[in-house]
Amino acid sequence: MTGIGMWNIAQESPAFVAIVDPSGRAISYGELAAEADRIGRGLRDAGLEAGDTIALLLPNGADILISYFASVQIGLHVVPLNWHLTAPELAYILRDSGAKAFVASSRFASAAVAAADEAGLPAAARIAVGDIPGFLPLGTLGAGGSGRPGPRTVGALMVYTSGTSGRPKGVRRPLPGLDPDDVPPVSLWFFGLFGLRPFDDHVHLCCSPLYHTAVMNFAVISVQLGHTVVVMDHWDAATFLRLVADHRVTHSHMVPTQFRRLLALGDVGTDVSSMRAMIHGAAPCPQPVKQAMLDWWGPVVIEYYAASEGGGTLITAAEWLSRPGSVGRAWPGSRVRVLDDDGKDADPGTPGKVYLQMGDATFEYHGDAEKTRASWRDRMFTVGDIGYLDEDGYLYLCDRASDVIITGGVNVYPAEIENELSVHPAVADVAVFGIPHEEWGEEIKAVVQPAEGASPGSALTAELLDFLAGRVARFKIPRTVDYVDELPRDPNGKLYKRLLRDPYWQGRTRQI
Repeated sequence: MTGIGMWNIAQESPAFVAIVDPSGRAISYGELAAEADRIGRGLRDAGLEAGDTIALLLPNGADILISYFASVQIGLHVVPLNWHLTAPELAYILRDSGAKAFVASSRFASAAVAAADEAGLPAAARIAVGDIPGFLPLGTLGAGGSGRPGPRTVGALMVYTSGTSGRPKGVRRPLPGLDPDDVPPVSLWFFGLFGLRPFDDHVHLCCSPLYHTAVMNFAVISVQLGHTVVVMDHWDAATFLRLVADHRVTHSHMVPTQFRRLLALGDVGTDVSSMRAMIHGAAPCPQPVKQAMLDWWGPVVIEYYAASEGGGTLITAAEWLSRPGSVGRAWPGSRVRVLDDDGKDADPGTPGKVYLQMGDATFEYHGDAEKTRASWRDRMFTVGDIGYLDEDGYLYLCDRASDVIITGGVNVYPAEIENELSVHPAVADVAVFGIPHEEWGEEIKAVVQPAEGASPGSALTAELLDFLAGRVARFKIPRTVDYVDELPRDPNGKLYKRLLRDPYWQGRTRQI
């Protein structure tokens, strides 16, 4: 094969496998292109035009990727929906995004119908994979025609922020006006950061929900570059290792929670020698966990820091071993600055707000001009993370600004305490946050999910606080520890800390 781009590969090598879905069914590039063209024709026939929005409530599998390619070739903004959301939450996004088409799986039929009703979507805008009452079958969309839909112009993902600190906002970018057959140079450049090239016998294993920006981008770019994409329906550590060995997987995208689950299996003797890039991001990784993965997988563990909004940093295994805890230096063509409260560059080693810039890229938070304005400064944006740069420009993250605890006038970064507690053998997961205190403003609380076999209670609390005493300053030690069966995380590992913290602040105003 010579040309890259899904449609080009489909024309040149139609039998080459593009996707292996969770059932093990292989979808060729020819089949993928034909289905994307059919659905694209159907969406055009339904009146959707470039710049319109389509929302996808689909599980991991071939259907969501086919629907993405169908939509993006006719210039649509594609909103992949988190299928863990409630019907009212889904309805909010359908209304806020202005979705003119809504594709849902029968797996989520109840929520899909309720959300579509609440959002006031007309019958013609409702499309189903499987059988949902009142929804049109996706399999019949565009079935009466032939050829490619037209006109064709590249659309864009419009992913909604997780809403960990309030209502989610859609990150909306201007359409670039490119030919869908062409692969943007930025895709080649981005995968090149991880040593991944077109074809080269690469196989990508998608093991996280495709409604996340990075997860979708890694899958889509892999297809565009001629890499077979193996898709997991849901995360399971043992299944992940089996698929790596069976398909000779070369790269995957993970989060630290998944690292933990893999390490918990112990030495199962699985062959992971095919792996060339085990890429991780999205959440802080405790140093002992990353070190254990490096000891097991070797120097293929690559970390990056980025945001749905654009820009970021990267650190290789070798760099991380010499600077443990860093998330790396700015990507080529990207900028990273750490600014103090006055908007000036903070001194090396001094925490401030992290700002990113990726070329001339721009975006807006859909329907929230105030949030958009507040995020930008000198052509750079922030998502509210706090961190610092060392003398060589390597970034270290402290925490999210909205999570910083101010106790007695001193800033405390919960992530530091969480990282220490997370390596205790009795801790499966942990969240640290501030709760009201009349004298200090806030006091530090920890909520712990005990590891299997650990008994929650006063004895474990004393053990954990004693464990912390030699690792963090005394004023950073939690005053109270509660226990839960499971912390509220999404499947990609992001913690919904507000669900734990907000009840303590009802009727009060936090300083941040």
